Amino acid sequence: MTTSSADTPSRMPLSAVALHAGRASGTVLHLDTPLSFWGGTDHDGTIIDAHHPQRGQSVTGRVLVMRAGRGSSSSSYVLAEQLRQQCGPAAIVLAERDAIVVLGAIVARELYGSDMPVALVTDDDLATLPTGLTVTVDCSTEAASITSTP
Repeated sequence: MTTSSADTPSRMPLSAVALHAGRASGTVLHLDTPLSFWGGTDHDGTIIDAHHPQRGQSVTGRVLVMRAGRGSSSSSYVLAEQLRQQCGPAAIVLAERDAIVVLGAIVARELYGSDMPVALVTDDDLATLPTGLTVTVDCSTEAASITSTP
């Protein structure tokens, strides 16, 4: 079950590794299970996977926090298109490297000029990012950071 910002003490700022450059702020949506953008979200950024615990939630403008993505390779395309249409996440924070998520961010930058940061944190730090917390993800250098935003 996803925790709320009142349930988890924050250890801000968090150190992270930049997987894709960018800087963004938003409210955390912490997913209980990995998400596939292809078939797991619709054209406006709503989670539609019938088996996903956060079905019905929107990723649009959110700092999407999840352990990892869940394939398929077409997810890169869907993520890039969501970013083009401005209905994708503001940033993504992962605990496992995910080439498909990063590729979607790269394609969106190259084709559409969209700079969505993707950051890698430890499992322990991932757990300190509950749904509802407002944060800034700064991946402007390889040594990225995540800070709480008032």
